[in-house]
Amino acid sequence: MSAGLQQPVLPRRGYSFPPGPRHGLLWFALHRFRPADPITLFQQLAREYGDVVHHQLGREHILFLSNPELIREVLVNQNDNFEKERTVRRSELLLGKGMITAEGAAHRRQRQAAAPAFHRQHIGAYAEAMVQNARRARDRWEDGAVMDVSLHMMEMGLAIVAQTLFGTVLGEEARQLAAAINTIMGMYNYMIVMPAAEVLVNLPLPKVGTFKRARGDLYATVYRMIEARRQGSGENLLAMLLEAFPDPQDTPYLRDQVITIFLAGYETIANALSWTWYLLSQNPQAEEKFHAEIDLVLDGRLPSVDDLPRLRYTEMILAESMRLYPPAWAMGRRALHDFALGPYWLPARTTVLMSQYVMHRDPRYYPDPLRFDPERFTPEAKAMRPKLAYSPFGAGPRQCIGESFAWMEGVLALATIGQKWRLRLVPGHKVEPQPLITLRPRYGLRMQVECRAGK
Repeated sequence: MSAGLQQPVLPRRGYSFPPGPRHGLLWFALHRFRPADPITLFQQLAREYGDVVHHQLGREHILFLSNPELIREVLVNQNDNFEKERTVRRSELLLGKGMITAEGAAHRRQRQAAAPAFHRQHIGAYAEAMVQNARRARDRWEDGAVMDVSLHMMEMGLAIVAQTLFGTVLGEEARQLAAAINTIMGMYNYMIVMPAAEVLVNLPLPKVGTFKRARGDLYATVYRMIEARRQGSGENLLAMLLEAFPDPQDTPYLRDQVITIFLAGYETIANALSWTWYLLSQNPQAEEKFHAEIDLVLDGRLPSVDDLPRLRYTEMILAESMRLYPPAWAMGRRALHDFALGPYWLPARTTVLMSQYVMHRDPRYYPDPLRFDPERFTPEAKAMRPKLAYSPFGAGPRQCIGESFAWMEGVLALATIGQKWRLRLVPGHKVEPQPLITLRPRYGLRMQVECRAGK
């Protein structure tokens, strides 16, 4: 048990539960704040009931955690007693049986097959492709143009993942693939909450048809990549996966692996970059310091992997952006057996929900939490906080395998684009987070491109 927590008092009979709303969650939401979005619900539950909130739905028990030590208890110390909860497992409808949805031995086998591609010696080799794709993206922009920066970051992220991890140059296909993935992601909440989704997904419903066509487009691209790698050569993630799963009968399984890594590898960092450009546009002092750093470090040349240690403020900007708008905004687990958590004793099959969005905005760890302040991520400031007060990539054995990849891509892309451009939010454009699998801007981010003087 983590230090500083009260040791559990195990009851002689029955279970002990934390406090929580006496009525249903829908009643609670309607009577407290009305909007039906999960982020607001999580925040309100934490405000009213504290770090551990209990709700019973029929025979199901649900916990909401907002304490970094208790979150560590679930994700790290007692990890073997937890599996992904229902909504994540239902994501198989969207992602197949890839690394995000797999459990136990299947997950370990998949992670072991992919791990070498994310080793330090390979990560550094990806830097050149990251920078060149960011350069091509920035060179297509025109001074004064208005665009949805989130779409441009998605297309750039797709191109980077395709080239670095799968040895494929997408070109204009990146735009078509981004559109297909956007359609699939837009179906997430519909597929998760729809009763008997596993059955209804096979019925001729309009939304299901749209989803299936988009998924078919995605499958076609992935199958082409797999076949091209079977006929070609080179060392990358796809080659390693083919070596781990060589049987042609494994192709659908391999397809799901590729799709999962594709989505995780571009969706998270593309969203992080999109939110970063928005936040920089709203915080001119941080933006000025950002530009000063990249001008000093790079002196007009493109960045390289060797520049990363000197782009410290750029990294702090990205970290603060992912604090306010964490791409992975929530996590869920389901207990396999009875378990202790703090002073409580809880039954098997309890669902535990944790939100990075809520934790990252907790004033106990981030004073004035809505203020954008990259200085929160100096080494000294980070040392003052519990580790899991900040967890944009999760924690424990299921922590994102591509975390180092994402940090490097984010910093290099920011430096490359920020050399030439600054972005300004279009007046009146509504900015609101949309909690799907990742935290997207609900209405995109319409921004005007401004060329930096002399760049």
